[in-house]
Amino acid sequence: MKRYYAALSLSLYLIGNSASAAVVVSVNDDEITTEEVNKVLMEGTQGHFDSLPPDKQNELRHRIIEGMIAQELVYDDAQKTGVLDSKEYKQELEALLSRLKMQLVAKLWEQEQFEAIKVDTKEVKNYYDANPNEFIDKEKIHARHILVKSKAEAESIIAVLKPLSGEKLKSEFMAQARSKSIGPSAARGGDLGYFPRGQMIPAFNDAAFALRVGSISYVPVQSQFGYHVIYIEDRKAAKKMGYDMVKNIIEQHLKMDKFKVVMEKKMAALHEKAKITYSK
Repeated sequence: MKRYYAALSLSLYLIGNSASAAVVVSVNDDEITTEEVNKVLMEGTQGHFDSLPPDKQNELRHRIIEGMIAQELVYDDAQKTGVLDSKEYKQELEALLSRLKMQLVAKLWEQEQFEAIKVDTKEVKNYYDANPNEFIDKEKIHARHILVKSKAEAESIIAVLKPLSGEKLKSEFMAQARSKSIGPSAARGGDLGYFPRGQMIPAFNDAAFALRVGSISYVPVQSQFGYHVIYIEDRKAAKKMGYDMVKNIIEQHLKMDKFKVVMEKKMAALHEKAKITYSK
């Protein structure tokens, strides 16, 4: 039976699973799919899930899946104990559907207003030329880390790694991460992927960006999570993004600016025509 989760946004109440979506876990014969999980993750992070560090993505995904499992279990028990037949449930459901109806209408109405707005290609190019600093792809590094609980543990790992270099250092670092790291990236050899300056916590960020490619941190880096040993695998210099790469983003930005102006005028006109009486 298709389930809908109370924590989801309007779109998740209205959009079902794809039949081809991979199953993450089954709970009493009800399936939770990757599509459902991904929708919750994107909604919960306002569309910024992919920009989070890999460790944070894994941690958040795990929490969401466990939460969805808990909701399935609660739903099953509530169904068995008659909650779905109660007067309170039916009243709350009716009120919820009424609110969802209003939200859906508003969403589709705003979508129509937005799609009606047009942005000229010349406007897009002018904005790109006038705002060059907005289109700089920041410097990024590709890092790995080993997270342990104590400074002594980190120092013992550094002692093993310090004499090594090149591929031997990278290989041994990955092995140490898999066997000793307590971070979510341990299974990936401590891989954190690429990230720009300022995305990680300050202590980690400062230490990582100070390292050269192919080197490790010789001093354990302390954070609220424990002690880190860092390895820098690659570095990408900052560069200006080409017009073709960002023109669609600019168009949407300009369209949104126009949309806000249009909506202000539209709402003012609707208020002017409507009969609105406030209770005293």
